[in-house]
Amino acid sequence: MRAAREASARKAEERAQADRPKLRVVSGRGRRRRWSGAGPDDRDPQPFGRLVSRVSVDRGWSNRLTDATVLGRWPQLVGPDVADHCTPVSLRDGELTLQAESTAWATQLRTLQRQLLTRLAAAVGPDVVRRIRVVGPSGPSWRHGPRHVRGRGPRDTYG
Repeated sequence: MRAAREASARKAEERAQADRPKLRVVSGRGRRRRWSGAGPDDRDPQPFGRLVSRVSVDRGWSNRLTDATVLGRWPQLVGPDVADHCTPVSLRDGELTLQAESTAWATQLRTLQRQLLTRLAAAVGPDVVRRIRVVGPSGPSWRHGPRHVRGRGPRDTYG
């Protein structure tokens, strides 16, 4: 935590130094403040997208934002046909986990895996998604709550 705090303080100090007004020498009288004037300057209002991207890079959120882009824009990235039959579950360490609505669609997604990887690489970047893991539909669970006992559970008393 201490190293992260020191790195954050260092970046804030560098940013503060960059935001200070520039000084210039004017005809031997000494130093004078330079105002932004008619030309563009870092102190001028910036577009919101540029500010958000700068903050995300400074704080190290870029990878998480690209992961969120893949999960949030899933229908636009892979097309409506594929998106109707599977949902992205998670994206960790370059491995995208997809849950198919049926076992037939799970098999179909495994055959389309290479095409999906090329589409995703073209849309969000080459190293964001490196592998795709397809899981089939999940069946109903008899477990309720965080604790359970091994064995058949309540079904072993049916007769």
